[in-house]
Amino acid sequence: MSLTTDIKYKLARLNILEKIIAVNVVVFLVGLILPRFLRWFELPSNAFTALVNPWTIVSYAFVHYEFLHLLFNMLWLYVIARMFLNLFSPKRALNIYFLGAISGGAMFLLGYALLPSFFGGNSSLVGASAAVRALLIFLCAYMPNQDVRVFMFNLKLWYIGVGLVVLDIVGLFGLNAGGNLAHLGGALLGYVYATQLVKGNDIGSGFERFVDAIANMFKASKKGPLKTVHKNKSKVGGYKKSDFSQFNNQKKIDIILDKISKSGYDSLTAEEKELLFRAGK
Repeated sequence: MSLTTDIKYKLARLNILEKIIAVNVVVFLVGLILPRFLRWFELPSNAFTALVNPWTIVSYAFVHYEFLHLLFNMLWLYVIARMFLNLFSPKRALNIYFLGAISGGAMFLLGYALLPSFFGGNSSLVGASAAVRALLIFLCAYMPNQDVRVFMFNLKLWYIGVGLVVLDIVGLFGLNAGGNLAHLGGALLGYVYATQLVKGNDIGSGFERFVDAIANMFKASKKGPLKTVHKNKSKVGGYKKSDFSQFNNQKKIDIILDKISKSGYDSLTAEEKELLFRAGK
């Protein structure tokens, strides 16, 4: 197996949040070689400049210049991924991650627009902290009484969530006021998303449809030109009748296997046992 094939295989086995970690690491390595290139992806504190460069409301969340900044954000994301993806779909993880980044960026811009003297002169925002914070606070709000092991102690998730929010509020009066404001924006998104989801409202569904629409546009552009083909009357929708028969048999087998897993082999009828026996041949 070649190195390229091996890398592709390992990347394919990563979950969606681990792939985001991989992207962040790659961008960090690019920044070591071409630091000026990454300036195009920072979110500027000036709202007009940000409007002219709209991609920066998301792209800033993939930019890290300091190794420790990257390390701690990615460690948090890796730990969160273990818990989050056992409960929710990869699409929901992406929704919260990107909406958290957008919410954090919007809060950053709002803070500089309303209180420029408090936050200082022109600055820029980088780092995945707001997006990661959104995922973490989502979990803390969705299942607040869940115990997690922290060193030698068990802590409920809501303790961790409240502790982080308090630290971010205190951080507003420190050297990284803009960054902590973005953290609070991500935390707010995670909290609102979780509390609404408990009520049955998925506030990320619109964003998900938007992303799917963009993805489908790229898929459509990859299709080749229309071709004239001879219609084969022995086929239906491009499939042979034998294909449908094989598909139906496979569905029956899947149902039987599911029944075995729930009720055991003895719960099968004689006909189901016979079908499973023939399939085994």
